[in-house]
Amino acid sequence: MSTVDVLTDQSMVVLQDRPIVPLSAWLAEALADCAESGRTLQLVTPLDSRVSLPLRAAAAGSGMQWVVRDVNGYYEGLTGRPLRWSGGTFVPVPDARDYAPGFTTRPSAPIGAQLSLTYRIRYGAEGDLGGAVDRLLKLLTGTAPTGWGPAEPLAHTWRPDLLTEYARGRNGARLFIVGDGPRPAQAICEFSGTGGGAIAEVGTATVGYSPEDPPPVQHLPSLVGALAGEQPILSLFAQLIPGRSDLTTEPRWTGAPGPLAMAVSGTVAGPAGLPGQQVGPTRGPLTFFPLGDGRSPEGWQRHRMLMQHLRTAHASV
Repeated sequence: MSTVDVLTDQSMVVLQDRPIVPLSAWLAEALADCAESGRTLQLVTPLDSRVSLPLRAAAAGSGMQWVVRDVNGYYEGLTGRPLRWSGGTFVPVPDARDYAPGFTTRPSAPIGAQLSLTYRIRYGAEGDLGGAVDRLLKLLTGTAPTGWGPAEPLAHTWRPDLLTEYARGRNGARLFIVGDGPRPAQAICEFSGTGGGAIAEVGTATVGYSPEDPPPVQHLPSLVGALAGEQPILSLFAQLIPGRSDLTTEPRWTGAPGPLAMAVSGTVAGPAGLPGQQVGPTRGPLTFFPLGDGRSPEGWQRHRMLMQHLRTAHASV
């Protein structure tokens, strides 16, 4: 069980000295308390700690700060920005012009690639939720998910009916799903009501690959088509993220993510120089747009061009 180490009008500071810090039920509750009170949750760890994928995702969506303590002082674990204690909260060092030294040290394990697929889907007022993440993890790992829950460790074995009961019984829910198979696989699914009992889901499935085991990016069109054949996907975005194959995050620079592809529902014409291909069933297809190899920055230029084209086309309808 954790405790609050420092509580001020600006922040709630929690010290964690452990190899891997998960999104425990206590930390999830602390994040909710901070959101209600207007404070920032600042999680302070030593340099050799890592955070789990669910905790990193929760931090990105809530404004939580991961503060890393090393011999040179403090810095932000996800950005490398030097920090100092102001008396009420950790704030950026005003005259810092570079990353903190700890952020630029060599990672403690080989850096592989994390294949990340983010999809959007809508469910009606009836029926089970979780079909998209179930199918996607089966396609990525060869087996069904093994568990789910709102915090770590995941409290429930994989039962879409129980997940549905949990998510439909709330105004919104963020749930974590763990996959099975030879590689680490996890998914984060956010469910929200859209009126009339309908549910919108934004899910991200991530699979970790070691440097000797590159992700099968060449099979993305067929994978996305197979997913669309069973689930009415609205859109899907695929990217590669440099990182540990176990899906934990060190407070060190490991490289920038890069886009692989984007798919959108329907038969859609792309901008000049960026053709798409139809994947999935004849009825309810997706248009698949390759964007890059997941490593070169030109992929983000194609992504911006495609998004601008899609927004313009949508506005003219």
